[in-house]
Amino acid sequence: MISAMLRAPIDLRSDTVTRPTPAMRRAMAEAVVGDDVYGEDPTINRLQERAAEIFGREAALYFPSGSMANLTAIKTWTRPGTEVICEAQGHIYLYEMGALSAIAGCVPNTVPAPDGILNWDLIEPLIRPHVYYRAQTALIELENTHNMHGGTVYPPSVSDDICERAHAVGVPVHLDGARIFNAATALGRGVADITGKFDSVMFCLSKGLGAPVGSMLVGSRDFIERARVTRKLLGGGMRQAGVLAAAGLVALEQTPKRLHIDHENARHLAEGLARIDGIGLDPKKVVTNILIFELRPVNGSPARTAADVVAELAKRDVLCGATGKHSIRMVTHFDVGRDAIDQALAAIAEVMTQPAHAAQA
Repeated sequence: MISAMLRAPIDLRSDTVTRPTPAMRRAMAEAVVGDDVYGEDPTINRLQERAAEIFGREAALYFPSGSMANLTAIKTWTRPGTEVICEAQGHIYLYEMGALSAIAGCVPNTVPAPDGILNWDLIEPLIRPHVYYRAQTALIELENTHNMHGGTVYPPSVSDDICERAHAVGVPVHLDGARIFNAATALGRGVADITGKFDSVMFCLSKGLGAPVGSMLVGSRDFIERARVTRKLLGGGMRQAGVLAAAGLVALEQTPKRLHIDHENARHLAEGLARIDGIGLDPKKVVTNILIFELRPVNGSPARTAADVVAELAKRDVLCGATGKHSIRMVTHFDVGRDAIDQALAAIAEVMTQPAHAAQA
């Protein structure tokens, strides 16, 4: 069996599973620290300054997680009883435990978009008229890259147009840019260039960039000062967290230059998957490090369930995740090289050649 050939699991569940590099571990061990609630941790301060510099912003703030950073942005821009417009498969709607409603007191106003890419024609009908008895539109949120649409990337002309039109009607725009460096790599442009018109941007250090913990929120100095208050309210005030920020600094400086390798591996994986019977996937649509493929009927047999295939792959030390009854997501990252991708493809081909009843036996 394929599993006998593997020394360790090939973990394609997410790019959150990366382990700190030796350079990150050294930086963590040697970090100079202080109390960040007092603003006295020099390593966190340097990380915040560097993030603001890279994004061309006045200020930045370090968070334990991207979900907390997104929630902080939402709570800072809105007030209870207002609406947040987002795409129907957006992370803030599906995977942040309804925090925008439960904690920020907002109502999500969602709209599905092809490939997860909103445009002004989809957004404009959702903006509420200024009538006192209607919940008012307080924020528009975009996601780039879009997780649940397979790592799709916003054309900058589209996101810039949304920001400009939103500002014209007095609505701020927040970007969930958890993987914005992947988007920038795919576009061949800088992150400051493709995010400059957003009012605030969140990005993760702990996904494709490979740091063990942390996300950043960038914006104007006034916005970040208000966000600092919200972060403390949410329990995000940390103390000597420079040991974590040190790894974030290494990730921010070193990892973006190699993200193209993850994209190449994802395309290689997609091309291999597309050749396997029972799998539906267009490799040309895989432009970053995320891919989602469909399980289809083969020779009159019904499509395998994602749960079945995921379980069989786990027995072969290949880890991935179901996103629906017949859909599976895989994510490449720097802990999975080309050889591991090929081993994963061999395991998938083996599983897909088995009848469903045999796999379940």
